[in-house]
Amino acid sequence: MLTEPGALSVVSVPEPSCGPGDVLIRMRGTGLCGSDLAVHAGHRRPPRLPWILGHEGTGRIVELGSAVSGLHTGQDVVIEPDYCCLTCAPCRAGRTSACAGRAAVGLTVPGLLSDYVVAPAAFVWPVAPRLPLEDLVCVEPATVARAAMRRSGIAPGQSCLVIGAGSQGLLLCQALVGHGVTVFVQEPNEARLDRACSLGATPLPPDTDGLPCLFETSGAPGVIEQALRRLATPGTAVLIGMNTSPLGVSPRDLVAGQITLIGSMIYDHPVDFAQTVSALESPTPPRLGAVVSDGYALEDVQEAFTAAYTAAGKVWVDLS
Repeated sequence: MLTEPGALSVVSVPEPSCGPGDVLIRMRGTGLCGSDLAVHAGHRRPPRLPWILGHEGTGRIVELGSAVSGLHTGQDVVIEPDYCCLTCAPCRAGRTSACAGRAAVGLTVPGLLSDYVVAPAAFVWPVAPRLPLEDLVCVEPATVARAAMRRSGIAPGQSCLVIGAGSQGLLLCQALVGHGVTVFVQEPNEARLDRACSLGATPLPPDTDGLPCLFETSGAPGVIEQALRRLATPGTAVLIGMNTSPLGVSPRDLVAGQITLIGSMIYDHPVDFAQTVSALESPTPPRLGAVVSDGYALEDVQEAFTAAYTAAGKVWVDLS
């Protein structure tokens, strides 16, 4: 539990109870991402303290609610950690990522860095047994990446720029390369750049421009304005990373450059998560765990968060 910004403690709490439409899950692993770090550092306030962090989780079902069907105990699952209402206008239109009533695990409701969690059965996805935990803790951020790729409309044979090679940027590089796209990557951290190259990306050559698409994953202020100069006319910029700085580009530049800006917020239920889980069970599944660089035990969770700020790849906590 986060007790104050930057301070985590392992504590004992009562086992959660399973409601009629819920499942009780014995967690096996939880990944860490930029949203977790923002809460950990105090840049994003949780509803209260102490607070359970984490939203990229996998585990095994140990109990079913009385109204749950289609799942069984002992089943390995991943959790889709954005519980949309399914009744508002955006949800009915298939844009559940825009649901105003969405419960965001680890951000607005308690998270997954716990031995046991309860989740609504509608947001629990069975996965094939014996898949590596390193792959499974990456399913949620991989779904964010794949949703951004889908929304961009980029086609095999095209080229693009990925800005930022943190865990989200790495998973995006992996997805784009697997889609048949030539990926250039811009990342100042040499270890992260090397990992992106190991996934099939290429460092951005100097003065490269005329690219049809770019993906901004870092959220670093000022980066988007510079990157837009790399785009072809017309071009598409997909914004995934978030910050609160004003966008330093004029409407005139956007119009003259015929630039399409797409804000890609998480994923849409159920299509995006279903596609990622399906890909894991394909004859040539993506090795999502290739982006993982460090794993920690729960008792070392403070060290895990410290490492995640600068790690060369995804950091996760082993709860098995």
